[in-house]
Amino acid sequence: MPAPGVVAVAGEALVDIVPAPVAGYHELAPGGSPANTAVGLARLGVPVRMLARLADDLLGRRLRTHLERNGVDLSHVVAAAEPSSMAVVEVDERGVASYDFRVAGTADWQWTADELADALSGPVVALHTGSLALTTAPGAAVLRDLVRRAAPTATVSYDPNCRPLLMGGDVLAGVHEMVGLADIVKVSSEDLDWLLPGTSYDTVVDDWLARGAALVAVTLGADGVLAATAAGLRTRLPGRPVEVVDTVGAGDTFSAGLLTGLHTRGLFGAAAREALRAIAADDLDAVLDGAIRAAAITCSRRGADPPTADELDRSAASGRP
Repeated sequence: MPAPGVVAVAGEALVDIVPAPVAGYHELAPGGSPANTAVGLARLGVPVRMLARLADDLLGRRLRTHLERNGVDLSHVVAAAEPSSMAVVEVDERGVASYDFRVAGTADWQWTADELADALSGPVVALHTGSLALTTAPGAAVLRDLVRRAAPTATVSYDPNCRPLLMGGDVLAGVHEMVGLADIVKVSSEDLDWLLPGTSYDTVVDDWLARGAALVAVTLGADGVLAATAAGLRTRLPGRPVEVVDTVGAGDTFSAGLLTGLHTRGLFGAAAREALRAIAADDLDAVLDGAIRAAAITCSRRGADPPTADELDRSAASGRP
C-alpha cells in the first residue's frame, strides 16, 4: 500500500479532441498532461490533490466529473470564468500522437497568487507539475512561485512535456530553472531532441543532476528508459513489447507510475530527501519497471487511459504489459 501523504499536481486539465473508432470522426476525451498524471496516481492508489482551473462550461464540467470519478481531490480546484482549453489530437500509422491547441484566453493559464495561497496546506509531501502550465503567461509565473514555495518542504517532480507549437522563446532557460528546484525530473527523448538537439541523453542527465535533481529519468519510447541519481546510480531498462493503439497519455502515465513507486517506498517529503538521492539500485529498477509497465498498458488502449493498481499488479504477475 502507498505510504501516507498527498501528492499535489498543478497544471492544465483540458479536453482532447481525439480520433474516434469510426474513420474520419473525432470525439471528446479528458486530457492535459498534469490532469492525466493526477488520474494515473489516483488509479494506482496514491492520494492526489489537483490544482487546476476548471471552467463552468460543458467541457469543464466533463473534466470535473472525470477527475471526481477517478478519486482525485478537487477541493483546491478553482472555478474559472474563462472557457476550457482544447487540444486536437492526430495519430499516425505507428500510433504516435501529435497535437494542435486552442488555448488563447482559456482557463488553465489565468492563475493568481491568491488562488494558490493554501495549495500546499495539509499533508502534501510532493508537488508534480510541468508542461504548458509552466510556460504559458500569465499563470506560468504564479505556478513557478508555487514550485519555489514547495521546494523546502515537499518533493518536487517536474516534467517539461514540451509542446513546440506553443512554447516559443527561450524555453531551455525556464526548464533549467525548474530542474534546479526539482528533486525528480522525467523528460522524454522527444523533449530533449527539441530542447538540446545533438546533445547525448547521458550528457543531459549528468548536467541536470549537477543542477540539483536527485533523480533524472529519460523516457525512450519503445526503447525503455535511461535514469540516474545524484548518488551515482545509472541504469537503462528496456521497453515492454506492446501492440500500440496510440501514445496519448503514455508519458503522463509513466510519471504516475514513477511517482507511485517512490511514494510507496516513503521517499517523499523533505525528511526523505537524502533517502531519495540514495535510493538503492534494486529499488530504482523496480520503480522504473512499474512505470514502464504502466505506460505500456496506456499505449495498448485508446487515449489517456492509465491502469489501475490491480491492472498493474496483473501485468507484473503475467510478465506482460
